[in-house]
Amino acid sequence: MLTPLSARKWNYSTAAHLLNRAGFGGPPAEIEQLAKLGPEKAVAHFVDFEKIPDDTADPEWANPNPNRLAEMQTMRQASEEERRMKLREVQRGQREQVMELRGWWLQRMTKGPRPLQEKMVLFWHGHFATSTEKVRETYLMWRQNELFRRFAVGNWRELLLEVGRDPAMMLYLDQAQSRKQHPNENFAREVMELFALGEGHYTEKDITEGARALTGWTLDQSRQRFEHRPFIHDDGEKTIFGKTGNFDGEDFLTAVANHPQTSRFITTKLWNFFAGETPSAELTTALADLFRKNGNNFKPLLHAMFRSEEFYAAHVIRNQVKSPVQWLVSTVRMLESELPPAMMCWGLTRNLGQDLFAPPNVKGWDGGLTWITTNNLLARYNEAAVLVQGDASVIAGVNLAPNPNAEKMIANRMRNQRLAPVDVEKIFTAKERGDKTALIAALEKRLLQAPLKDKQKAALREYLDSQGELDAGDIRSAIRLVMSTPEFQLT
Repeated sequence: MLTPLSARKWNYSTAAHLLNRAGFGGPPAEIEQLAKLGPEKAVAHFVDFEKIPDDTADPEWANPNPNRLAEMQTMRQASEEERRMKLREVQRGQREQVMELRGWWLQRMTKGPRPLQEKMVLFWHGHFATSTEKVRETYLMWRQNELFRRFAVGNWRELLLEVGRDPAMMLYLDQAQSRKQHPNENFAREVMELFALGEGHYTEKDITEGARALTGWTLDQSRQRFEHRPFIHDDGEKTIFGKTGNFDGEDFLTAVANHPQTSRFITTKLWNFFAGETPSAELTTALADLFRKNGNNFKPLLHAMFRSEEFYAAHVIRNQVKSPVQWLVSTVRMLESELPPAMMCWGLTRNLGQDLFAPPNVKGWDGGLTWITTNNLLARYNEAAVLVQGDASVIAGVNLAPNPNAEKMIANRMRNQRLAPVDVEKIFTAKERGDKTALIAALEKRLLQAPLKDKQKAALREYLDSQGELDAGDIRSAIRLVMSTPEFQLT
């Protein structure tokens, strides 16, 4: 289990697989560079990303609000009508910031120098699912996003502790309202059921006692940061996982992190995220043992995963359905084009079932085959026109917002937006643009990293032959045809 892949088996296909899964795909030249590195250096390029400088600037508003306390006092003294007007103003500002935040993160995924770091941030965002629809403070959502970036491949216990103290999580799962007289059980329950152990590995008593241990962990609303308040902490004895003591929040989360099941739970979920399948019992044991052996640190685990023969098995390569975010970012990267404006990106991904910073519930997105429904598949085919031909009209009427007025505004903005179509001279040589056989081969290599099926290739050739001498528009239509195949939805 987890035998390193031989350098003799490293090639364009395996390099493309690593780029697709550990990152967000890319053009042939990038794949060829990885292929030349060999498996060990290629994996290190992704996993040891801290060696690569990243000078991405934070959003301008990504700081605690220095006037928050004064604003809270003003709101308390205002009339009801003034409060309503101020609330509408604040909500409008928050919507604009959330839209900016989505665009900021998607740009990091698309052009950032550390693809695996951003892929891990995406994993943790779905794992520790938190929504702006309840948190309602964009600064806190950005702060959580940065938390996932700092601890992306770090230590499991430290990550759990940071998430437990994270203001966005405290608001989302109501920990900020927990008191010793009335402990709130939401975070204690979800950290065991969804975040670390899974059902069947804890009791209702563990939840109750864990919630008691977490009392005292709360939020300083005026400073927008975690605060420990001893006077609301239950300092009585608690029994968690069969052990009794005067436990606090750190004791509880440490016990969760050290539970024998947690290494199996989190490594299984990571393997599923990157390999696109549930590992066998034997592989699960190997992953968990390696994780524990390395002090529950994720970096050694990821090194071993991405170097292993199991990760490059034939049934793993090109067998994972692209999430809407992966579909969008990888398409832009493969076509070497610009990411659409933030609002358009939001429309594209939300229409396909994934709204960044607004997962459907605390479980996050189910992923896998759930990304593909009849409607979503048709939407992918239509949205290919947006990215290839620059036509935003296909999403201008989509139901994008819960508020009808906001929905109309968004639709109108999209209707007026135009993207630059794909520059075919940039991504295909003169020979490929002039020779239909060479063009089909180039389309396969760039978009699929694998051959089309015979019937699909014949249909594509028939289309190209029907156009006579090809112009840029014909080539863009050919790109869209490949993007409309079932194989393009896989990575």
